[in-house]
Amino acid sequence: MRDKVTDKPWGGVFREATDRRVELFTESISFDRRLAEQDIAGSKAHAQMLAETGLITRDECLQITQGLDEIGREIAEGRFPFRVELEDIHMHVERALIDRIGDVGRKLHTARSRNDQVATDFRLWVRDAIDTLLSSLRRLQAAFVGRCDRDLDCILPGYTHLQRAQPVSAAHYWLAYCEKFERDRERLLDCRKRVNWCPLGSAALAGTSLPVDRAATARTLGFAGPTANSLDSVSDRDFAAEFLFCLSMTAVHLSHWAEEWIVWSSCEFNFLRLPQGFCTGSSIMPQKINPDVLELIRGKTARVLGALQQILVLLKGLPLAYNRDLQEDKPAVFDAFDTVHSCLELATPLVAGAEINRPAVEERLDRGYLDATTLMEYLILQGVPQRSAHEAVGRLVRAAMDRNCRLVDLPLAVFQEVSPSLDETVREVLGPENAVRRMRSFGSTAPEQVRQQVEIWKKRLETA
Repeated sequence: MRDKVTDKPWGGVFREATDRRVELFTESISFDRRLAEQDIAGSKAHAQMLAETGLITRDECLQITQGLDEIGREIAEGRFPFRVELEDIHMHVERALIDRIGDVGRKLHTARSRNDQVATDFRLWVRDAIDTLLSSLRRLQAAFVGRCDRDLDCILPGYTHLQRAQPVSAAHYWLAYCEKFERDRERLLDCRKRVNWCPLGSAALAGTSLPVDRAATARTLGFAGPTANSLDSVSDRDFAAEFLFCLSMTAVHLSHWAEEWIVWSSCEFNFLRLPQGFCTGSSIMPQKINPDVLELIRGKTARVLGALQQILVLLKGLPLAYNRDLQEDKPAVFDAFDTVHSCLELATPLVAGAEINRPAVEERLDRGYLDATTLMEYLILQGVPQRSAHEAVGRLVRAAMDRNCRLVDLPLAVFQEVSPSLDETVREVLGPENAVRRMRSFGSTAPEQVRQQVEIWKKRLETA
């Protein structure tokens, strides 16, 4: 029977019981219970290694494994009791195991510390989270690609400085977001490589004098191998900071997209009709259809960026090796993951369900002189130096603005004032449709280029 002082696994040296206020202040079970699945997987792998190296018997390993499986089921089904005084998920699982199988359960912690245990659990959790996000990002990319065939012939004004610049196909817009989210996937995959190393067996900070096989544990858990330095193994949270940076970039890309669609769905633009199932109304203005989901995606980006800042500040002053400050790494990571994952899961059906308001787009497509750059490049092909062509087209745009007409509507004499060699064929390059068709560079909005990219993306998504 444990007394009040030694009721903790670490309590042997203590003469006083832990103050209840300290228990409440230092507990992490309120959030690290999310590591339960990973903690049990790590413990089973550790027990298997202990049996293989002769530190426990095969029968003891079987008892431990069966006990851990039972605890895992209870946690998954919500039947497991969590208590603040047991501090964290590791002590909860270990105490429950001892209560079930007695002294054999006390052998599980042989050759490990909570320091390497939590580092291993956290890496396993981040690895799982990365795999989840990779799938979510693919689904979002598929939603954008799924729009491309029906929107390929739709021309939208492209913007710089939020001013009309050049015409682009709608499909070109959608694929731009596929590229952004593909970089997010690549970052996550690259981050996963550094996550995927196993600290288990590093013990508290110096390793262990017991004959463990760290490589075997790493293999069992699907890691690339064991970490190489025990001091670094228990203190390293680079992987968490890098993961949060990856999450931050994804959140920023989602915010870019949300901002654009918020603007495009306004009455002033009226380019998009958002699916009403992803909008809300006003409590006082009955006509309102508000893009609240998009606004929250944009707003929740701040939480994710804050989490990255939080962990960088947390890490900046820590000496080797483990410090209790590291307990505070998980809430930021958990919250950032939850936030980005929920945003991705809402973004996908929103992208699939939105409709371009083609009549509104086409009605105003000729505004803004979107074909001016194409006209300049036409003059360049006639042998006019770029700077001279730029100046000449600027004068033509001013002439059209003064007449309140399109470039294509200018009299031929006005064109010939800036370039005498021009004839009526100049009108073949004017207008948004002609400007888009004139494009030819790789990666441009040229119809053939866009069609090729759509097919490339379809194949890429099929093999993902």
